[in-house]
Amino acid sequence: MSTRNALLAAGLFALAATQPAFAQKQYGPGVTDTEIKIGQTMPYSGPASAYGVQGHVQNAYYAMINAKGGVNGRKINLISLDDAYSPPKTVEQTRKLVEQDEVLAIVGTVGTPTNSATQKYLNGKKVPQIFISTGAAKWDDPKTFPWTTQLYPPYQMEGMIFAKYLLKNKPDAKLGVFSQNDDAGKDYVKGLKEGLGDKAKTMIVKEVTYEVTDPTVDSQIVALKASGADTLFTMATPKFGAQAIRKVHELNWKPLNFVVSVASSIKGVLEPAGSEASTGLLTALAMKTPTDPRFENDADVKEFKEFLAKWFPKGDIADGSVVIGYISAYMTAKTLEACGDNLTRDNLLKQATNIKPTVAPLLLPGVKISTRPDRYAPYTQMQIARFDGKSWVPEGEVFNTDATSQ
Repeated sequence: MSTRNALLAAGLFALAATQPAFAQKQYGPGVTDTEIKIGQTMPYSGPASAYGVQGHVQNAYYAMINAKGGVNGRKINLISLDDAYSPPKTVEQTRKLVEQDEVLAIVGTVGTPTNSATQKYLNGKKVPQIFISTGAAKWDDPKTFPWTTQLYPPYQMEGMIFAKYLLKNKPDAKLGVFSQNDDAGKDYVKGLKEGLGDKAKTMIVKEVTYEVTDPTVDSQIVALKASGADTLFTMATPKFGAQAIRKVHELNWKPLNFVVSVASSIKGVLEPAGSEASTGLLTALAMKTPTDPRFENDADVKEFKEFLAKWFPKGDIADGSVVIGYISAYMTAKTLEACGDNLTRDNLLKQATNIKPTVAPLLLPGVKISTRPDRYAPYTQMQIARFDGKSWVPEGEVFNTDATSQ
């Protein structure tokens, strides 16, 4: 364990230290003296299957933790079921996890439409739906949905960051907007427009959307090029992100192309699209790219490589979803550790929504994870980066939207 991780284990989750030493054990569903049972659904199949690796990474991480004795002497048992990125299937599988498997919490589930389908159900039953892998604004709503928290940079914030970049570096841009027709896409576009302010009406020359059931997005990209746009905002999941990047290249169109972080995976998106097609793309990042030569001697990256070699050799170090799954499992284990012997659903939620600024492994310098009871969004910092054909190269300073997170 690195010195940093040891310090975190000792006390960054400050609430854990407030647990009375003499407190009796309190357990919720799925918890015994030897086990903590948690659940999730993952798109192991379907249109967003590239994200499914997050579940595999988390299982591998918990296997590592369990081999070292578990969390406070208890082994983490993750039950991860395929939902094929289909909301009805997510509901079915989540009900099974809660009502039959009796898990303590739903943790790390991927997707805006999938988590949306179960949010009311889980909140109604007061089952923690925590560290879900989506950045939609709806997850930061403590008053309406107090049992749901996220562990992904907010989509609106990312849209605003690109807007600020444009206003500074290309204020005369003719902007085309391409997005998925769902809550995630709408949040990204909302943040983009808010960041542009009054200039949104003049800068945006065309907006088009796609459905996750579309076979291709070629027609949308053709329409955007025909609009005369010289700048492109691409909000897509990996499959469609790769299609869009490749189609832009095939059309010999040379816009300044910003791809959102959910489509920034080198392995899952840029390699399938092609190196030549991907070179020059912009994105916003909160996490290190482990393949970046700058991080070759970085302690976090070395530890990550060792983890993959021993516990998940099938994992591709260039796949951004592998990094996301790793961070998610780390934060989940630390939050469970902070619960001490009070492993109730109420206390798990309390710990997950009171995280002091934490330098989790593989976060970019200057980026921290934190939550408050009045702000569930865990990230307030990201950095613009450009793809040079091999890795993402940061440009400028880290953008921070919340001074209280520093």
